[in-house]
Amino acid sequence: MTDDRTMSSGDPRSALERVSQRFDFGEYESEAYLTILRHGRLTASEIADRTDIPQPRVYDTVRSLADAGLVELQESRPMQVLAIEPSEAFAELQSSLSELVDQLEREYSAPARDAEAVTLIKSRSTIIRYLGEIIESADYELVLAIPPTMLGRFEEELRENRASGVTIELLLSPAADAPGPDEYDYTQVATHARARRGVTTPVVAVADGTYSLYSTRAALRNDRDRYGVIFNRSELGFLVSGFLNTVVWTSAKTLAEDTEEPPFPRRYATIRRCVSDLAAADGDFYASIVGRDVETGEDRTLRGPVVDISVGTNRETAALIVETETERVSVGGQVAALEDVEAHEIHIGRDEPPAI
Repeated sequence: MTDDRTMSSGDPRSALERVSQRFDFGEYESEAYLTILRHGRLTASEIADRTDIPQPRVYDTVRSLADAGLVELQESRPMQVLAIEPSEAFAELQSSLSELVDQLEREYSAPARDAEAVTLIKSRSTIIRYLGEIIESADYELVLAIPPTMLGRFEEELRENRASGVTIELLLSPAADAPGPDEYDYTQVATHARARRGVTTPVVAVADGTYSLYSTRAALRNDRDRYGVIFNRSELGFLVSGFLNTVVWTSAKTLAEDTEEPPFPRRYATIRRCVSDLAAADGDFYASIVGRDVETGEDRTLRGPVVDISVGTNRETAALIVETETERVSVGGQVAALEDVEAHEIHIGRDEPPAI
């Protein structure tokens, strides 16, 4: 019987050791290697003159580099140290890294996430990974605020979301770095695209109102004093989308809007977007609402025609009135206080309340 520490012939420990040995540089190897690369060919005394490496240590240092296959030594007088083209010098290492990654992927078990997890993250790579995951997870609505330099990284995923009917509100900041609408077709990646002045805008992603990320801009520079927060199916996620909708989005300038509206029925995660759409459209609408009673906290499901809507000037408030068989009920968004029902799911149809 084997335990978790006993591996097959494709042992990742061996690959890890091979990779680490290639990077087992001493105090002076890195400095000497970079200096040789920049000049192509140097003698030992020239290396000593161009670096802080003591003359007696130069020979040991360059022989260590030669043993690692990074330079070539010509045993002349004086000895010449020649740089080897990096693609050739590191070819074996690249192969070892590819083998290592393949082996580690086979060992990897994806961590299970708590359905109500709130997670603090500080790694730039982890923040970017979660951004991609949230974008890909959106079924019908995505809110995204990123630097313009990151648009290319997620362009393919955003195009796929748009093609599948996901409503996307995209905000880019700083605006000075965002391509103009004459340079870039934003309607291919977003329903609405805006740009915001300055570098104070946080990085935000919210998929379907439930899976969200908030990160400071500095955290993308690997600033360990900064952070990102993941809200995975947590009610606290409304803070992210609410902040973006009322504070950030309203202070940005429009880059592009897709004028081709998706057909009804539609599903909404945020009531502000729902009410804005209804205010701009003509005709009668019917709603199916899944939420909870504001006073008792009990689950409630409503079906009926929408008889009234209201939205604040800067989208700070939004509500709709649904007429059920017995009463008229006011519906607000998450953490509603003035309305009768807090909506968790909003479905809007033309001829009848949509099935839920």
